[in-house]
Amino acid sequence: MPDDRQPRGQIDGAPSVEDPSVRALSEVVGGPVGSRAGRHPWWTPVRVLLALTAVCFALGMVKDGPCYRAEWSDSQVNYTNMCYSDLPYLYTGRGFAELHWPYTDDPGVRSRYQAMEYPVVISYWAWWAAEVTQRLRGSPDAQARAGIPVDSLGGDPEVHSEMLTFVAVNAVGFAALALLAAWLLAGVNRRRPWDAALFAVSPTLALTGLVNWDMVAVVAVAGALWAWSRDRPVLTGAIVGLGIAAKLYPLFLLGAILVICLRNRRFRELGQAWGMAALTWVLLNAPAYLAGPEAWKTFWRFNSERGADLGSIWLVLDQRFDWSTSADTINLWSWLFFGSWCVGVLVLGLSAPSTPRLAQLGFLVVAGFLLVNKVYSPQYVLWLLPLAVLARPRLRDQVIWQLSEVIYFACVWWYLNGSLAPGDGGDAEFYWFAIGLRMAGELYLVAVVVRDTWWPSHDPVRPRRAPRGQVTTTRSNAVAV
Repeated sequence: MPDDRQPRGQIDGAPSVEDPSVRALSEVVGGPVGSRAGRHPWWTPVRVLLALTAVCFALGMVKDGPCYRAEWSDSQVNYTNMCYSDLPYLYTGRGFAELHWPYTDDPGVRSRYQAMEYPVVISYWAWWAAEVTQRLRGSPDAQARAGIPVDSLGGDPEVHSEMLTFVAVNAVGFAALALLAAWLLAGVNRRRPWDAALFAVSPTLALTGLVNWDMVAVVAVAGALWAWSRDRPVLTGAIVGLGIAAKLYPLFLLGAILVICLRNRRFRELGQAWGMAALTWVLLNAPAYLAGPEAWKTFWRFNSERGADLGSIWLVLDQRFDWSTSADTINLWSWLFFGSWCVGVLVLGLSAPSTPRLAQLGFLVVAGFLLVNKVYSPQYVLWLLPLAVLARPRLRDQVIWQLSEVIYFACVWWYLNGSLAPGDGGDAEFYWFAIGLRMAGELYLVAVVVRDTWWPSHDPVRPRRAPRGQVTTTRSNAVAV
């Protein structure tokens, strides 16, 4: 059976009953919900979760208000108010103001604009958002802008107004994706929809949801978890392929599926999931590659040639020891570390007393990648979020991990603003501390998930032992009395 599949029926205990931290906090409002408590006829758990997600994401939009009012034209406002976003700058910096197709090798376009350094689905999304933006602005003559220098394009009043609309269009789209992700996560385990509340009210969702286009991949990960829980390997593979075409990291879910299928000898489902993921990725990449192969290769070149960057342990080592490590050296060692980490996850998954859940294995693999990656942009926490909240749905552990991410989020903007630089002009060592704290938070949650995997009795998601006289069948997932 799939690792996450659950029968339809009664919802398991409410968080105020089974989560010790939530139970303690519930005393403020009268204590845990009673066994005779009724249910609201309209406010179902899923509807409550969608409302919470909407409020959380709206608060993130409010948080970005100072940058919107300053029209993202003042870096001091961006960093001081922690509301920086890549979106307005890429509208003019990648040719969307002229509605150029992201994957063109036309020499005239490439002489003006750098190709998009993101996978194809994000580029498609950005191009679509630019098209919607210009339609909302009355379909201006974008081709007439070819004579304006790119550096001056953002200063054009009409283009500048479009930049703000472009951000708003993306924000509405991201909000819809956040709602869809919450709905999917609530459905992964039918008897535990409240586990998705840790996603719906996450401060990291509010803080980082508008930094870049990562929400596109987040909803793909949530969709893959949902499809796998429904025993639909073909759909799972298709959604994973979509996610890989948006951000590379959903690829690692295929490793988690490999462990589950090897352990349970589900080779047919393994082939279906992997095969459909590859096919979907190829189909989504084909239009971009055929239109402009050199532009399509930009993403791969950019990530291969990138050196030690924000938030990474490699940046700390370079600054602390003045190593100036080359990109090739970092590539080699980071992939060696990550490969060893994956072997460890494989051994854990195959030797654990019971089959680990997809969310657990997926979280462990993605966390390992982010711990040794060359860069940790502030919004990368979203890569972990849907996996983490289902891998370990406990408030205390989520608070510990997400608090470390929130501290890092604040420090990265202070670092870019120069606020962490010491008076003597040395390195910003407090930023190193923030990076170490972020990594420690991730390693803490990794350790807890490993413990749950090795000792399943600690896993709050595992079904409780059936009462005497009640037999649980694993063939049909039904309960026989």
